This record gives sequence, structure tokens and C-alpha cells, in this order.
Amino acid sequence: MLMANNPGIIVLAGSLAQKPGSGGHTWVFLQYLLGFKSLGWDVLFLDELDPARCVDGAGAVCSFERSWNLRYFLAVMERFGLVGSFSLSYNRGEQFVGVPREEVLARIQRSALLLNVMGFLKDEEILAQAPRRVFLDIDPGFGQMWKDLHLADVFTGHDDFVTIGENIGQPACPIPTCGLNWITSPQPVVLEHWPFTVAPARDKFTSVASWRGAYGPVDYHGKTYGLRVHEFRKFLALPRLTRRPFHLALDIHPSETKDLASLADNGWTLVDPAEAAGDPWKYQAFIQSSAAEFMVAKNMYVDTQSGWFSDRSICYLASGKPVLAQDTGIGALYPTGAGLVTFRTIEEAVAGAEEIMGNYDRHARAARDIAEEYFDSDKVLGRLLAKLG
Repeated sequence: MLMANNPGIIVLAGSLAQKPGSGGHTWVFLQYLLGFKSLGWDVLFLDELDPARCVDGAGAVCSFERSWNLRYFLAVMERFGLVGSFSLSYNRGEQFVGVPREEVLARIQRSALLLNVMGFLKDEEILAQAPRRVFLDIDPGFGQMWKDLHLADVFTGHDDFVTIGENIGQPACPIPTCGLNWITSPQPVVLEHWPFTVAPARDKFTSVASWRGAYGPVDYHGKTYGLRVHEFRKFLALPRLTRRPFHLALDIHPSETKDLASLADNGWTLVDPAEAAGDPWKYQAFIQSSAAEFMVAKNMYVDTQSGWFSDRSICYLASGKPVLAQDTGIGALYPTGAGLVTFRTIEEAVAGAEEIMGNYDRHARAARDIAEEYFDSDKVLGRLLAKLG
């Protein structure tokens, strides 16, 4: 759905270069950049890299010019047609790759808005040029609770606030609004880049996940809101109970010996995340070679019933892969039961797995239908821009 005339510039800021080799994380930014381009907008992607984060292929600290970070970042920008649409700042502006700083400032002045993912961009001069500074919350619950507990405030300096926690502000969701007017929006998928793909085998559930992630649990009003590990342990027996293959590209530290032993004992097949999701193309191939996804959410998302839904699961749906998803309060937001099957207990997960594999063709078609109706980037980003006025 291309607009007849170019409506202007949208700026997106986020941390891509800091995580080379994380294909799923990369796609989070690509969906927005390519999605806005599909709507006819010019885009500008802003990223920053600190010298301490520059590593070579073996993980050793190295110079910016020799870093895997830079090679990975430039490869992504080139392959997805974003040359001329990015600026990577190194060492707090000591060096710029892509659009130079002066041109960045000029483009931002002409832009419609700057979408700042998790408040990553903190350059005050750049932020000051933006006519609208929009905070995009893709990890709902953590920032809001930190602010309410006076631990950190990542929201200061923004004009508008967007979250993918679509139940924030509803009575049943305990995540505080912090007095901010939250605009809710699902994450988009660019359907052109995620076509329906027939699975080579129709029995394998897969997923890509981190065991713990970047943030620790949060104690809030007498309750601890935890991580994915705290939920996943409840469903360890699933492969053994269903006698079906479950392959998991899991970022888990080798020191987690007890959990690793439990995963092995219950029949999980662990896949090297670097092989399954080491870049956007490997990540896409891994998803498209799957039959379906088994998705476990962070405890924060589950216990708050935040309405969070995984960007990864949306890619599965678009590819025609049914999703067996832990319920985070999404039942009131999207149709469930065909293509997207939710569960709360191990018994419901077992039943959901059997339902998907027992009626696979129906669920595969329904998965794509859900993606087209609810997550198509043209629709999602068009609605978001309308909500932003």
C-alpha cells in the first residue's frame, strides 16, 4: 500500500550494532524501517557504538574499523536497501559512518517524528532537533516499574509514548502508567519479506529465545516479576509428554547446568543460536523450516497480562507457521484457537500441540490470515501514525 506522494521522513533510533549476530533483534528494527518505506516514507536509522562493545569474530575487543559490529551493521544496511538511510555514531560522535552528523541534524529537523526504541538515543543535540520525540517501549513492564520505584526513568525527554504492551492502562494490568498517556500498538511484520512457506517437515516445534535476557527480576508492590527462565521451567516436560520434537535455539550460559540437564532429560533439542539466528537470513530460514512455534514469555509479561506478543511469533505467523503461545492477555486482542493457540498450564500446552499437529493445514492457513489481518506493517504502522496524529 504505497502512498501516492512521499509524506516525509521518519527517524528510528535503536541499538543494532551492539548486538551483531542476533538476527531476531535485527529484524525488530527492519520491520519498522522497511514498513515505513513501504508506506512511502523516507527513513533514517540512528545507532551508536561504544569502543568497549567493539569485538572481532572471536569476541575479543578490537578497533572499530576491524570490528564484527561494523561489518555486520553495514551488511544488514546494504542487503536491505538502506544505504544512505543510516548513521552510526562511534565513541559519542567521534566518528560517523553513513550520514554525517550535520546532515543527520538537518534531516531530523525536516522529519515528522523520531521513534526512539527504549529511549536508546540520548544525544541531547540530536533529540532537540526532532519535532516529535516518541518513546517506543518494546519491553513492557520493566521501564514503568523502574520509574514508579524511582530506580530509573527512561521516559524523560519524550513527547509521546508507544508500547507493545497492549493491555497497559487496563484495570486488570498492574503495570503502572506513570501518569503517561500510553498509545498501544502491536509490532509490525513486512509481509513482502515474510511469505507463506511450506514446512519441509510438519512435526517440529521450534523457537529462538534467551534464557534470562538483559534485565533482572523486578520486585514491585510485594510481588516479584521475573524472566523467561521462571516460566519455561513450568513446561520442561512438554516434549516428553507429547512425544514430539521440540528444537530450541536457546541463548543459555553453560553454567546453567541444572537447567541444561533438565532440558536434555525431557527431550529438548538445543540448537546453536549462532547457526539458527546468527544473522537476519539464518533467522528467517530457521523459522521458515519449522512447522510451528512454541512460545514461552517472560514472567513479567505473563503475570501482568500485559498483552505483549512476540515479534518472533509474528514472523512465524506470517510464514504460515502456527504458534502455540503462552497467554499474556492476548485473548481479547487477537483471535485464538486456529493458527494462534494459547495456553496457561502444561495440560493446555499438551492439548494445544496435539490440536495444531492434528489439524496442521487449517492452522497454517489461519496463521497467515492472522498475520495479514492484525500485523501487516502497512496496517499497523498506518494506525500508529494516525494515533500519533
